[in-house]
Amino acid sequence: MNETSRIVEETARPKSEAEVAPQSSGASATGAAVAALETFNGRIGRYRWLICGLLFFATTINYIDRLVFSILGPELQKSFHWTDKDYTDIVFWFEVAYAIGLLTAGRLLDRIGTRVGYAVSLIFWSFAAILHALMSTIFGFSVARFLLGLGESGNFPAAIKTVAEWFPKRERALATGIFNAGSNVGAIIAPLGVPWLYLNYGWQWAFIFTGTLGLLWLVLWFIFYRVPDEHPKLSRAELAYIQSDPQEPTTKIAWLRLLPHEQTWAYVIAKFLTDSIWRWYLYLLPLFFSQTFKLDIKNFGPPFLVIYVLADVGSIAGGWLSSRLIKHGRSVNFGRKVALLICALCVVPVAFVTQLSNMWLAVQLVGLAAAAHQGWSANLFTTASDMFPKQAVGSIVGLGGMAGALGAMLILKITGYVLSHTGSFTVLFVIAGSAYLISLLVIHLLVPRLEPADIYEAMS
Repeated sequence: MNETSRIVEETARPKSEAEVAPQSSGASATGAAVAALETFNGRIGRYRWLICGLLFFATTINYIDRLVFSILGPELQKSFHWTDKDYTDIVFWFEVAYAIGLLTAGRLLDRIGTRVGYAVSLIFWSFAAILHALMSTIFGFSVARFLLGLGESGNFPAAIKTVAEWFPKRERALATGIFNAGSNVGAIIAPLGVPWLYLNYGWQWAFIFTGTLGLLWLVLWFIFYRVPDEHPKLSRAELAYIQSDPQEPTTKIAWLRLLPHEQTWAYVIAKFLTDSIWRWYLYLLPLFFSQTFKLDIKNFGPPFLVIYVLADVGSIAGGWLSSRLIKHGRSVNFGRKVALLICALCVVPVAFVTQLSNMWLAVQLVGLAAAAHQGWSANLFTTASDMFPKQAVGSIVGLGGMAGALGAMLILKITGYVLSHTGSFTVLFVIAGSAYLISLLVIHLLVPRLEPADIYEAMS
C-alpha cells in the first residue's frame, strides 16, 4: 500500500489490532483499546499535548531572547553611533553561529536525545543572552550574538524531533503549528516588555531579565519530559496511538546518507529561501518602522502586537488546515502543498508595503505576510517528518535551519548594501514577497508527490 492510500484509510476509520504497531507483549490488547477508544469516545489521553505546551514555552523564550537586541536596535544605534551597516554586521554574526550550530545540533540530538540536548541548548543560550549586558563595542556585541546563535540553534531541531517522537503523522502539523506559535508570542512579548524594561531599568537589565526566563523553564522540562516509551504517566492507549504509524527501522543513519535524496534538497532549499525572510523581519522591522514612520521605542508595542498576533493565528491555522485535509481523506502531499500554496499567495502583497503612507496599512500587510510565513513554516517543518524516518528528523531539520541561516546571512549583507546606497527598503520587500512561491515551485519539482525518502533501501 502506498503512503497516500495508507493515510486515507487510517484517517477514515478506526484502526484494527493488526494496524497498530506492536510495542510490547501486550500490544494487541493495547491496539484494541486504542481502536475502541477512537470508536466510542474519541479520547486516548492528552499527555502529548502537555509536551507540546513545553515546546511552545521554550520557543516563546527563544524568540524573546533573540528579539531583545532587535527591539533595542534603534536606541543602541543612537547610543553607540552605529550605522545601518554596523547594525546588520552585528546581527550577521548571530546567523553565522546559527548556521554552524544547526549543522551539528540535529545530529547531536539524534545521538544524545531530546531531554538532555534541549536542556543543554537552553542553558547555553540563556547565559549568552545575559552576556549582552556586559558589552559596549561592535566586537563585543558581535561575540554575544555569535554565542546566542550557537545556543539557540538547538531549539527547533529539538522541538521537531520531540513532535516526531510524541505525535503520529496525522497530528504533527497541528502540534508543530502550536509550538511554532510560541515564536509569535515571544515576538509579541518582546516589543511590549523590552521597552518597559529599557525605560525603567536601562538596556542592560532588558538582557539580564529576559535571559533568566529559560532557566525557569528547565525545571518544568526535567519534571515532565521523558521519551514516550519511558514515561511513567503515559497511558498504554496513548502510547499505542502515538506509535500507531508503521514501525520504522532503528538503524542509525549517517549524515552523508541524507544528501543524495531529492527530499533533502527540497527541504533545504525551501528553508534557505524563506527562513531568511522571516529572520529579516525580526531584525529589520523595528528599523523599517523607525526610519519610515518615525516610530520610537515607546510606541513599538501596538504595531508589533498586531503583526505577531496575526502571525500566531497563521501558525496554528496553517498547521490546522493541512491536518484537517489529511484527516478528511486527502493525501499528505495534497494537504501540505495546498496549505503551502495558500500561505505563499498571502505573502505576495508585502512587496508593495513601501508604497504606503499609512503606517497601519503597512502593519496589516506585514502582519498578513508574517501570518502566512508561520503557516508556511508549520507545514514545511512537518514535511521533514513526512519524508524522513524519526532517526533522521533532527539532522534534516538541522540542515534546513543551517540553510536558513545562510540565507539570512546573505540577505543581511544585501540589506546593508542596499540601505547604504539607496536608503530604501523597496527591493528588499519585493524579495520577501516572491520567495515563497519560488520555494513552493522548487519543492513541487523535486518531490511532486512528497513521498518518503528511501533511506533504508539506499543503505541496504
